[in-house]
Amino acid sequence: MSIRVLAAGDHFVQNRLLIDALRREVPGEVDISELTLPWPVEPFGRVGEVDEASDVEDELIEALRGVEVCVTQMAPLTKRVLDASPDLRLFCVSRGGPVNANLEAAARAGVAVTFAPGRNAVATAEHTLAMLLAATRRIPQTHADLAGGVWRGDYYMYDNVGPELEGGTVGLIGYGAIGRRVARMLEGFGADVLAYDPYVDVPGRGVGLAELLERASFVSLHARATAETAGMIGAAEIASMPRGSVLVNCARGALLDYDALCDALDSGHLFGAAVDVFPEEPIPAGSRLLTTPNLVMTPHLAGASKETAMKAAAIVAADVARYVRGEPLAHVATP
Repeated sequence: MSIRVLAAGDHFVQNRLLIDALRREVPGEVDISELTLPWPVEPFGRVGEVDEASDVEDELIEALRGVEVCVTQMAPLTKRVLDASPDLRLFCVSRGGPVNANLEAAARAGVAVTFAPGRNAVATAEHTLAMLLAATRRIPQTHADLAGGVWRGDYYMYDNVGPELEGGTVGLIGYGAIGRRVARMLEGFGADVLAYDPYVDVPGRGVGLAELLERASFVSLHARATAETAGMIGAAEIASMPRGSVLVNCARGALLDYDALCDALDSGHLFGAAVDVFPEEPIPAGSRLLTTPNLVMTPHLAGASKETAMKAAAIVAADVARYVRGEPLAHVATP
C-alpha cells in the first residue's frame, strides 16, 4: 500500500523539485498530493507558537487529511495542526533548522521532524564573500552614483578607500559548515583567518572572541541564534574592533545589535558593514538602517541558489525513503 505524502512547497523549494526528488528516492512507493505556499511572495512570520512560517494553518490542516508524511520548507507545524492531523507521522523540513515546527508537541503526537542541514552552506558562504567585497570596495555606492550620472573621483582618495583581503586578518564567529567554507575561500585571497566557536574544534586558527575582535580587520558572523548568542556583538564588541574594520552578518539578525552597528558606521569607527539578516523582516519604514552610510544590505537571500533548493529537496526525500524502508532517519530534530 502506498504511503500518502503531501508536498507543501513554495516558490523557492518548489513542489516539482520535491516531487522529482521523492520519485527518485522512493519510486512507486508514495501517493503524492500538493499544496503551494506563498513564500517568498508573502513574507514568513510567527504562526501560532512557531517562527518563520507561512500563515496557512487552515489550508495545511485540510491538505493533511489522511496524509502520513509532509515535506515542506515553510508550512507551520503547530499544536493546532498536529491535533487536526492524526495520520501524520513524519514532517520533513527542507531547511537548515526546523524553526517552523513545534518539536515538543510533535514528539508528544508521535510525529518525527527532520531537517536539511548544510543545504545552503555553499550559497551562504559565496554570498558572505560577495558582501565582504562589496562593503570593502563600496561597490553598491559607486554603482548607484554612476547610474545617477555622477562620477565620484573622491572615492579614490586615500581616506575613502578600503583595505585588501590579501594580507589582512579576517575573524569568523562560528565555524560550522558555512564558516569553514568561508575560511577556505578567504585562504584563496591570501587572508589570515581566525575563528571563534566554543562548540567545535578549530584547528590552527581558533582564538577567543575578545582576541578575534581585537585582531581582525574583517569580521563575519556565522553562529546560530540561541539564548547564548543573542546580542553577542554589541556596542562594546564593535568598539573593540580596529578602527576602519568591516563587519558582515549573513547569519541571524539576533546576533547583532543593529543600533550599535549604525552608531559605529555613523561615527566612522567601522569603514563599512554588510548585512543580509535583520531584527525585523521586512525592514520597517523609518529604520535607521535605511539611511546609515556605508551599509550594504540584501533581503535575507544569502542562501538563495538553485542548488540550495535542489539539495533541500534531495535531503528530505532521502529521509522519506529511509522512513519507507524502516531505517533510522538521518536528520531528526524531535526530542
